[in-house]
Amino acid sequence: MIRIPVQNPDGSPVMPTKASRARRWVKQGKATEHWNDAGLYYVRLVAEPSGSETQKITIGCDPGKNYTGIAVQSAKFTLYTAHLVLPFERVKERLGSTVIKQGKVIKNVRGRALQRRIRRGRRINRKVPFNQGAHRQKRFDNRRKKGKLAPSIRASREMEIRIIIELSKVFPITTIVYELVKADVDLTSGRKKARSGKGFSPVMIGQSCCVEKLKSIASVKTVYGRQKNNNGTSQMPLAEELRFRKHLGLEKIKDKKAQVPESHAVDGIALAASEFVRHGVRNPIQLFILL
Repeated sequence: MIRIPVQNPDGSPVMPTKASRARRWVKQGKATEHWNDAGLYYVRLVAEPSGSETQKITIGCDPGKNYTGIAVQSAKFTLYTAHLVLPFERVKERLGSTVIKQGKVIKNVRGRALQRRIRRGRRINRKVPFNQGAHRQKRFDNRRKKGKLAPSIRASREMEIRIIIELSKVFPITTIVYELVKADVDLTSGRKKARSGKGFSPVMIGQSCCVEKLKSIASVKTVYGRQKNNNGTSQMPLAEELRFRKHLGLEKIKDKKAQVPESHAVDGIALAASEFVRHGVRNPIQLFILL
């Protein structure tokens, strides 16, 4: 059964209602129709409701490098799911990135970073010693600040935060369950002489910063992703996400590019539903998936 988000006249979120009731409210003039920036339809009451009690509603966020799964879950219904296509690759191409394989340039985008590098090289007179060149004196007050993120990674994390903020405006969110990633991609690359513990994933960067910003919306609970094998090459063991997904009967496909709930949104459902499952006992959660 589809649930429609509801707002009070002052814009504060209350518990969602049935679609038939929302249509009746709009037809009778008791509510007005609206759409938020995330494309989600909701209604806003014209008069103050008789009660303002809300129940527990959680958001599950499964971040990734190119795609992120988000879901909003109550004790009985899946209220919202989303498959986010992150701007990671688009921002990298716009800024300028070069891919070199076996000594050959297979991709060279003349973006802002590459053009800036070329201009900087033109200013250097390489015919004179370094100490006689037109180089300014070293300064230590212009170094990269702690916590600064690359533009491509920052754009992805900010997109996740914006979507969650929009959802918090129409749903009375109490908890955000965010999956943390700890992966050694140096070992999973399959190359020879891989160094254990030296690799990292772009998903790992900016996690703590994203969690801190989400704390201003609601309380945040973090869980680690699952581990595929026992050689320390993937993520942390004993993932709550995997256990709850199997327990809830959620199926996941391997095609990450498919914009369907089974690719990433099911992980968000499992993370959000973990707040309602205890000691192997499942509440009667009805998984009506919305896109």
